[in-house]
Amino acid sequence: MNSQQPRYSIIVPVYNRPDEVDELLQSLCEQTVKNFEVVIVEDGSKTPCKDVCQKYEGLLDLKYFDKPNSGPGQSRNYGAERSRGDYLLVLDSDVVLPRTYIEEVSRELDQKPVDAFGGPDRAHPSFTPTQKAISYSMTSFFTTGGIRGSKKGALDKFFPRSFNMGIRRDVYQELGGFSKMRFGEDIDFSYRIVEAGHQTRLFPDAWVWHKRRTDLRKFFRQVYNSGIARINLSKRHPGTMKLVHLLPMVFTVGVCLLVLVSAIGRALMHFDATHATLWRWVFLLPWLPIVLYSLLIFIDSAIHYRSVGIGLRSVAAAFTQLMGYGFGFLEAWWKRCVRKQDEFTAFEHNFYK
Repeated sequence: MNSQQPRYSIIVPVYNRPDEVDELLQSLCEQTVKNFEVVIVEDGSKTPCKDVCQKYEGLLDLKYFDKPNSGPGQSRNYGAERSRGDYLLVLDSDVVLPRTYIEEVSRELDQKPVDAFGGPDRAHPSFTPTQKAISYSMTSFFTTGGIRGSKKGALDKFFPRSFNMGIRRDVYQELGGFSKMRFGEDIDFSYRIVEAGHQTRLFPDAWVWHKRRTDLRKFFRQVYNSGIARINLSKRHPGTMKLVHLLPMVFTVGVCLLVLVSAIGRALMHFDATHATLWRWVFLLPWLPIVLYSLLIFIDSAIHYRSVGIGLRSVAAAFTQLMGYGFGFLEAWWKRCVRKQDEFTAFEHNFYK
């Protein structure tokens, strides 16, 4: 559509997500700034989005590629090699952009150029209550410490993530793009950017609507893999493990111990009637911190979304997020740190061959 050199190349890997791609492309058509191209990379999908992309051929500077499955990281590299922009904007297929997204990115870069950057994510009003609850659990200070796009009060330095990430083309080429890791490849890339001496920055107003998973079972699997990835990342990049990364594991172990103590108290209430009052307290007291934390999540989320229902779902999503991550972290710690297995042997499914 446009023979002029674009400032931005928007790279989107896709795997069986035609409906989401439709929404993303529609939001790109509505951008207030138009100096970008879009590169869609179909990653071996069984339900391709080619027909969807053809709808936008006259509306966007759009390229569509179909290739065998190799994972999102390698698909991003494939698209980057076939793009022309000065900056690569990496997006997930399940995001939708506000009209001013490109405008905000341009404003930040014009005011103060940077080598790599990223923005936060939000829940769209049309998202289901469960999607909003999951979004809350991934962005709240009380669950993730504000490391996923909060400028104030975050417990760790900001590193761009692949759902909303930008990088100068020459920096991308210098570092060779994303690795073959199946999980955590975006954080691995961000670490390599910083380790190479390049600067990263949060663009707080360049946010996206991010749908994430649609149910808690899929969400658990996602965060479980993220917990595994955290140990693998710490092995690849010594010194990057921070306190905030340990908190889900501590939370998981703490909840399990509290439930165990409560179960012991419950059992002893029946076997030691003489001290039944004591064992009743042993049964009840461990639930107090769990209930208080749940109440904190419920109140904060319910106020944020103005919905009691979403507040309740956010409690379930928060426990899913923290304990899923915690269990994955513990498995990886056992295999990598205790049993001393290498990354590939311990988690062969974490790589694309």
